[in-house]
Amino acid sequence: MNLYKTAAVVTLFAAFEHCLGFLYRIILSRTLGPEGLGVYQVALSVFAVFLTVCSSGLPITLSRTIAKHRAHGDARGEQAATTAAMLISLCFSLPITLLLFVLRKPFSSIFSDPRCADLFYIFLFGLSFTSVYAIIRGCFWGNKRFFAYSLIELIEEIVMIAVGVCLLVFFSCDLADVNAAAVAVLVSYLASFSAAAFYFFLKGGRLRSPKREIGPLLRSSLPVTAMRTSSSLVNSAISVIFPMRLMQAGVSSSRAMSEYGVVGGMVMPVLMIPCSLISSIALVLVPELSECYYRGDREQLSELVKKALNATLLIAGCLVPFFAACGEGVGVFLYSNAESGKLIAASALILLPMSVTMISTSILNSLGCERYTLAFFLLGAASMLLCVWFLPPYLGSGALLVGMACDYCVTAVCSLVLLKKRTGRLRSGSYFARLAVMMLIAFFAGAVVRDALMPFLDYRAALAAAFLAAGAAELAAIQLLRLSDLRVLFRRLFRRRRSACAASARG
Repeated sequence: MNLYKTAAVVTLFAAFEHCLGFLYRIILSRTLGPEGLGVYQVALSVFAVFLTVCSSGLPITLSRTIAKHRAHGDARGEQAATTAAMLISLCFSLPITLLLFVLRKPFSSIFSDPRCADLFYIFLFGLSFTSVYAIIRGCFWGNKRFFAYSLIELIEEIVMIAVGVCLLVFFSCDLADVNAAAVAVLVSYLASFSAAAFYFFLKGGRLRSPKREIGPLLRSSLPVTAMRTSSSLVNSAISVIFPMRLMQAGVSSSRAMSEYGVVGGMVMPVLMIPCSLISSIALVLVPELSECYYRGDREQLSELVKKALNATLLIAGCLVPFFAACGEGVGVFLYSNAESGKLIAASALILLPMSVTMISTSILNSLGCERYTLAFFLLGAASMLLCVWFLPPYLGSGALLVGMACDYCVTAVCSLVLLKKRTGRLRSGSYFARLAVMMLIAFFAGAVVRDALMPFLDYRAALAAAFLAAGAAELAAIQLLRLSDLRVLFRRLFRRRRSACAASARG
């Protein structure tokens, strides 16, 4: 399967998974309400810190190590590296789990709401399982088993949604709603671990002595782990600081938690829509980039980086006009919450630096630049924390979004500068200029139709018309500005469909 077909398959899986997760988020928002969603987000963000410590830097490091061993035909090295990564993960996750259960009472005091502590300890049961699953996933990644990687991710999402919907909607149970949602997450962790372990051994996965791989894996993974742990710590700090600063500005505790729930549980899932598509691009490209890097193929490396950046910009740029023109209606339609819609519309442009940060960080990590990406992250995180500390009295919920914008802009600019140095040049400047023109055309088309129809039609009909207008303007501008050759794409799709029909007729 070539690079484009692989990327298409992975993207299809990622898009379907994200759609399911997004629908589940809507169910949670309507079942738990903004306050319950805020409690759920706080507990999950604190758990994410420990999950990050146990495994976050290891999967990408393992995938790059496996790519290196594959380039040299060293199968034993691949198996030893996988075993070493599992051992490292367990050496972190098991002691942390035991220690936190022993210190449950003092640790629970860090949560301002006791419900958060109950949820956290439900998540904690799955720490070791999901940490080892992350390692097996990294093994699939390095061996380019993208179908298995994507399928098991999808299974995890489906299990979480099925269990969550059963507990929250169809069956009455003694658990509080937020606790039932946490149980659904735990069951999904166990399911993905079981499926991944079964497939790993079914396909001939073996464990070997990890002695020679432990040191190199630790040295390579620590900067990535430090960066992602810092990210989780920052998110956890924000989940505490942001409501606190709102309360200091005169907002009630319930209202402060609700505002955090709106941003974290309603706005962010919408803004993260392109992330699943971008992560699928990174998933396919990272092994290819690593192999080019170790072979010293600078020209191919530069070409892959250009394609990744352009594809990322196109994905984000296509969504910006929809969010900017129709975001307010989207918030009402999805969550029955007008405030979330206003914030979605106001923060649409964040998609661009956020998407560039995601893909450039993945590329740099695949090139062995983990220390630099850690430094860039810390710079961005510092700007975000300053915004969250000083701006809530003036901007309310908007302070968190301004902080995110500063964070992603700082990180994206620094990452692009380093990428230019590593690959020789970046060839996406003119592409971005044409993309900006496309976004303006699509935004004005959607906004004009929205404003013209809103006084006369139901908001859902006006919203649908605005979506269609923006989409049509985008397609025309993409073709006119040569952002992507849609005619070639449609010809390929038609040719495949015609071939399939002919094969069916012969059968």
